[in-house]
Parts: sequence; structure tokens; C-alpha cells
Amino acid sequence: MPDKPQGLVFPTQFPLKAIGKNTGKFEDEVIEIVRRHVPELPDTAISRRLSRDGKYLSVTAVFIAQSQEQLDGIYYELSSHADMMMVL
Repeated sequence: MPDKPQGLVFPTQFPLKAIGKNTGKFEDEVIEIVRRHVPELPDTAISRRLSRDGKYLSVTAVFIAQSQEQLDGIYYELSSHADMMMVL
């Protein structure tokens, strides 16, 4: 019988992308949420990209995820944000 797929093995480098409405405060709020779960996240691990029309903003944070519970907490909090469109 073949082995079951393992999924993520922690700790692991993890790129998280949050896409939402470009409200002017969206980026700061996303970073604040991620840093609650990843306090050591440096500014250099964060990138941003505006949509062509400037209506939406994607914020990407690359960090070392320590556990599935950590990722679940980040995804839950980001998904609850009023201006969030998608979390990848």
C-alpha cells in the first residue's frame, strides 16, 4: 500500500498572499495580522502589488511557518477582514 501524502512538513518556508480592496490601510492591516502570528517577520519579507486599475492590492509575506495551527490562525483572521477578497 502506498504511503499517504504528508502535506506540509514544519517548519517550512511559506508564501502567503492576501488580496483585497486598496483602501489605503489594507496593507498595514494585513501586515499587522500576519505579525501577530509571525512576530519576527521582517519588512524585507513583504511585497505588494497594485491591480492595473489600482482598485485592488495584493500583499505577499514569505516566512517560516512553524505549524498548521499557526497558518490556520493567520488564514482565519485574514479571511475575517472586511476588505479581504482572497487569501492564498
